[in-house]
Amino acid sequence: MNSFRTRLTFIMISIIALSVSAAGILMMTTFKNNHINALEDNMVRQMQLIAAKMEWRSGDIEGLINYYTSEAKELKKLTDARLTFIRSDGVVIGDSDYDAHEMDNHLEREEVQVALANGIGRTVRPSETMDQRMVYVAIPVANASITEPHVIRMAMSLVEVDQSIGRLTMVLIGGLILLFLFAALISYRIALGLTRPLDQITKVAKKIKNMDYRARVKVTKQNEIGELGVAINAMADSLEIQMERIKQNESQLESVLANMINGIVMIDAKGQILLMNRRAEEVLGFSARELVGRHFVEAKQQYELAQIIQESLDTRRHIREEIMFYFPEERLLELNLVPISQSGPGELGGVLLVLQDVSAIRRLERMRSEFVANVSHELKTPITAVKGFAETLLGGAVKDEETTRTFLQIIYDESERLNRLIGDILELSKIESRRVPLIFSPVELDSFISKTFRVLESEANQKGIQLHCKMEPGLFVEADEDRLRQIMMNLLSNGINYTPEGGSVSVIIDEPDNDHIRIVIKDTGIGIPKKDLPRIFERFYRVDKARSRSSGGTGLGLSIVKHLVELHKGTISVESNAEVGSTFIIELPIIQ
Repeated sequence: MNSFRTRLTFIMISIIALSVSAAGILMMTTFKNNHINALEDNMVRQMQLIAAKMEWRSGDIEGLINYYTSEAKELKKLTDARLTFIRSDGVVIGDSDYDAHEMDNHLEREEVQVALANGIGRTVRPSETMDQRMVYVAIPVANASITEPHVIRMAMSLVEVDQSIGRLTMVLIGGLILLFLFAALISYRIALGLTRPLDQITKVAKKIKNMDYRARVKVTKQNEIGELGVAINAMADSLEIQMERIKQNESQLESVLANMINGIVMIDAKGQILLMNRRAEEVLGFSARELVGRHFVEAKQQYELAQIIQESLDTRRHIREEIMFYFPEERLLELNLVPISQSGPGELGGVLLVLQDVSAIRRLERMRSEFVANVSHELKTPITAVKGFAETLLGGAVKDEETTRTFLQIIYDESERLNRLIGDILELSKIESRRVPLIFSPVELDSFISKTFRVLESEANQKGIQLHCKMEPGLFVEADEDRLRQIMMNLLSNGINYTPEGGSVSVIIDEPDNDHIRIVIKDTGIGIPKKDLPRIFERFYRVDKARSRSSGGTGLGLSIVKHLVELHKGTISVESNAEVGSTFIIELPIIQ
């Protein structure tokens, strides 16, 4: 507070100093201007009197110079000022202080031009012949004795004016010093009276900062500082009420978190656990006292959980995953990791981990899938029998061979299609229930695509379809090779089946970044209408049902492909235009 008191005193003194200085400068400027104006007016009156009383002559230049020079010197004794007589063409014909023969033409002098134009010319400037500031005043003279008007110019030095201003300046400086001393004493007394109440307010504010919300300012005067004390007291009242509300809200929040059926774990950007509710303690098998304030890797749960949390912190995106936990008991948990943003845009505040026990839900889904699998399995037995009888009949056991063969061929084709359908249902059921074991290993994509093309060459050659592959050499991906081949076979077979004769099917593989492989399967087939694109991966969904059945499709292939890609933690998308072709884009992580 002492520093504020000192600053306030200094500010008051500075304001007084600036005010007095400005007044002094204004006074000196006004005094100088008034003095010069009065001097100029007096010079004008003297020159008018000289012009009226003086005899004006004309003739040769030498005679004029001698006459007017003599007159100028006589007049200088009377006026104590330098006089100059100038002809209308600017030639100096007489001067009281200098030889007119050696003087320059004065027609371009400012005071001469103004005098000839307006009647009186005035100017203040350093003299070109005298090393000091001079005031020049000139008036024109018209007389019957001279054919053209002449100019009388009078010049006086401003040395006396400057000396007077200097004396006034010294007086002002002395008065200002005395005023400074007096103002310093008064300013300090005023600042002391203003800052004493502020000292008390500061002490109360520090107590409030230390969470002592009962501290109050004693208000003795109803001035501005008194109003400040009242405001501080009102702020303390408001803070006391708000803190009570915050404590109440915290209690309610703790009650909600403690009774939630899902586990909640809050982790900051550095990986430290900030909050755990009771359900999270039950799921993870650790108490909040053991983990809060420590890094999440110290939870010593299964390694996959720590990997997922670290991935969410690194990628700053929402991650949903299911993990089988075996401690403290076996259960399937759904993990949702949601990034928490701070006040600034793009600043990561941490991750909110939501743990949901989905064991019962997945058990019900598995029961449903098993039911479908059992039904399909039961259907497969009679269909296999029908297929066997059809093969027997096709061997020539009926008299009307042509008709019988036609019907039997239909029976055979339908039974074959039903067989594929049931097989796809069983496959999809296993994939959806995550009962498909994936064996990940490095897959060299160049040889992998070559082997896949060899399997499909005969089918493509029958329709005259060209198979193309474009990729960088030496690309690898960690995947289940059999399932990856199933994905490629399904998509390439679709491309061949739905591409007219003479078309092409292309595979383009590249590496968009250091972590992913992109596989693009492009054909020149019939394409997919835009309205059907959002539903193309649904089970049993067909764009053209008649054509799909004639090509042998079951409507489950793309659904199987989508689930297999997701099991590889990848993504699949499609771009297509009707009658132009389709492009399927798969992105897989290089390392699982």
